[in-house]
Amino acid sequence: MTSGMPNPGAIGIFDSGVGGLSVLLSVQVLLPKEDLIYLADQAHVPYGSRTLEEVRKFSEDITRYMLEQGVKLIVVACNTASAAALHHLRAMFPKTPFVGMEPAIKPAAEVTRSGVVGVLATPATFQGELYASVIERFASGVRVMQDTCPGLVMEIDRGNLATPSVYSILEKALKPMLEEGIDTVVLGCTHFPFVIPAIKDIVGPAVRVIDPSPAIARQVERLLDTHTLRSKNLDPSRVLYLTTGDPVRLEGLLPRLSGKAGSVGKLDWIDTGLGNFSA
Repeated sequence: MTSGMPNPGAIGIFDSGVGGLSVLLSVQVLLPKEDLIYLADQAHVPYGSRTLEEVRKFSEDITRYMLEQGVKLIVVACNTASAAALHHLRAMFPKTPFVGMEPAIKPAAEVTRSGVVGVLATPATFQGELYASVIERFASGVRVMQDTCPGLVMEIDRGNLATPSVYSILEKALKPMLEEGIDTVVLGCTHFPFVIPAIKDIVGPAVRVIDPSPAIARQVERLLDTHTLRSKNLDPSRVLYLTTGDPVRLEGLLPRLSGKAGSVGKLDWIDTGLGNFSA
């Protein structure tokens, strides 16, 4: 996939930082003809430590910006933003299909043999109504252990995937869970798939690690088909990367996280939302 301004009718994907790239990669694999716009709100990362009202406002402004660019579907590739804003966004923009993140409690409950499941997510995700609803619907008879992995999102956003500090954070979260008999780990933050190798080093081969990104890509495909929005592009698909933070730093991380180089445009927060784009 090449970088550059996509054709009108791209799929919009946003996150507080680089975590949503894990979703973007799955969408690219499943839907290689679709143009994509990826927006990392790195001026406000991490969302997980912010209030739900703040995250809802950021998400609304990002949605408005993406719709101004002509996107046809928006993926809220952030568990925190999904918990805080997904229902709000669907009510505000009823003509726009949205795909949000939901902790994969249901598949974890279906595959666990020990009856003990671990969930790694941000505080805002655990506090949201969406998470509570998922637990109520799907976790009956299953013991769910939780950890917020403080500092892990920022480590990943800096490109630290296998450093001693990353291992320390993960060991602090996972070792107590292992002692209680977990056999399944749910990644409830889109940043966390980038440290799956480190997680597997700690939990070992007997523990299943569930990455929700492929399921999100399949939901994007279903909605495109439902709304007859599949791309008819004959040209190679393109992706436009945008950040409200440092574009040079994100450009440096792209090959490492996505396996592909790309140029990154800079967006600034202004009084009315997002603007002042520069490539």
